[in-house]
Amino acid sequence: MTQTMHGIAVSRGIAFGKAYVIKDVDLTFDTYATSDATTELARLQTALDQAESDLERIQEKVEHEQGMSNAAIFDTQILVLHDPDLMNTIKKHIEADTYSAEQALYEATSTYITLLEEMDDEYMQERASDFKDIMRRVLLHLLDIDESLPQNISENAIIVADDITPSETAQMDLQFVKGFITNTGGKTSHSAIMARTLEVPAIVGAKNSTTNIAHGDFIIIDGSTGEVFIQPDRATEEKLMKQYKIYEEEKASWHALKDKPSQTKDNHAVDIVANIGSPQDINQVLHHGAEGIGLYRTEFLYMESYHLPTEEEQFEAYRYVLEQMGDKPVIVRTIDIGGDKKLSYLPLPEEKNPFLGLRAVRFALQQPEIFRTQIRALLRASAYGNLKIMFPMIATLEEFQQAKSIVEEEKQSLKQHDITYREKIDIGIMVEIPSTAILAKQFAKEVDFFSIGTNDLIQYTLAADRMNENVAYLYQPFHPAILHLVKSVVDAAHEENKWVGMCGEMASDLTAIPLLLGLGLDEFSMNAPSILPVRHLLKNLRKTDMEQLANAALTLSTAAEVEQFIRREIEL
Repeated sequence: MTQTMHGIAVSRGIAFGKAYVIKDVDLTFDTYATSDATTELARLQTALDQAESDLERIQEKVEHEQGMSNAAIFDTQILVLHDPDLMNTIKKHIEADTYSAEQALYEATSTYITLLEEMDDEYMQERASDFKDIMRRVLLHLLDIDESLPQNISENAIIVADDITPSETAQMDLQFVKGFITNTGGKTSHSAIMARTLEVPAIVGAKNSTTNIAHGDFIIIDGSTGEVFIQPDRATEEKLMKQYKIYEEEKASWHALKDKPSQTKDNHAVDIVANIGSPQDINQVLHHGAEGIGLYRTEFLYMESYHLPTEEEQFEAYRYVLEQMGDKPVIVRTIDIGGDKKLSYLPLPEEKNPFLGLRAVRFALQQPEIFRTQIRALLRASAYGNLKIMFPMIATLEEFQQAKSIVEEEKQSLKQHDITYREKIDIGIMVEIPSTAILAKQFAKEVDFFSIGTNDLIQYTLAADRMNENVAYLYQPFHPAILHLVKSVVDAAHEENKWVGMCGEMASDLTAIPLLLGLGLDEFSMNAPSILPVRHLLKNLRKTDMEQLANAALTLSTAAEVEQFIRREIEL
């Protein structure tokens, strides 16, 4: 008889295979006060060197088998092993607190992990997984434990684990690994992000999966519903095989759209573009047929470095992306540091409410030299492609005017020094704060474009921290208040012949797409693997029909009513 489990569906598709259960290695260690700091420091250094050798070997394998983009994650991990702040904290624990190397490592990295996990940013939460992975790897060497990894799987398998680390993911042979199930995690966990990136079906948060599923059990997972079928009977297997074949045919039809324009059934054109965090993401962007970059998160140049990135370092990063994208637009978001995104090398004041504090454009305007360095690098890089500049977290018109004036001043400075740059560079803003959405008519007269950041706009409008599980129910993309704000921004922009994009999670939500199309959104920006499914959906919608759907949705009173209405009207 078929047994079933449920978890959180995070990567679409159906996968069949034998369960490969990864049991947690026991990494407990004795705590003791050391009287020989020199020996502990030597043990630590040996383990760090061994961990770095491991990572270099894994990186070389991944680059050979999966390309530079997936291998780039290990650059970050290797950099962490050389982070002076982290290393100094560990050494201080050994020398001043008389901790063993194991305890010192654990205490120091745990602080970083907690900080990253509490950040209101999907990318930074992913970095917490890197720290966990690194701590685990160094501990394995300190404890002299040789763990077994799923490197030699030679038949179709589904990995079942408490969680899946970046290095475990990188070492899997995706010819045979057909899916993931984890006990822990959510839609923004590393394993979820990696599964979507690799287009592998995955379910996370399936509590007790490593207990309820035995190594070698034949299982089927549905990454669209979150269902796990253990030792399925013939009827269940046949039913899911039919669904699998339908989904595979659907995927093939998506890939046929890679180089096709994004347009509706009644020939209304929109732009489907990609969100990126680093230059290494470009390969995926091109592979999935993006029509441009709708959001380049430049803060990671700062957060993955141990010093303020120089103008030259930034210029090279921006130039590479622009050159790779050719004539396609690349929207670069200026530095979004501050609040919960801290720099170890640039102390910032502690704030009681960092999400409403000194961050993004507020930080940039209070640190004009840091901001000007970035603007100069961007202007110089603009000669190599179709650059557009976007300011984050704009709350007042004065902030936009002040930031734009700095761009104009740096243009004049470059001109005086005969340095080439693109004369016409569109400058826009992210709409993340209700005040900006409410005053969209005034902003539309001065900006070249809007990009709606729904992640922040939702939490600021509904006064609900989306990372706080106690109020997570209030994170409602379909809330009528959000829909009315989106419509007011779109209408204001179109009155001034300006365009509006969206770069929050809502832009890739297949349930939200029909509604956003009907509201008049011009550009949808998302993670690269979402592009083709969205393009496929748009191809089957009529803009005129979606306008009627949006108008009807705007008359409803609750998020649940809106979502139910869309699902009832449109077969997704």
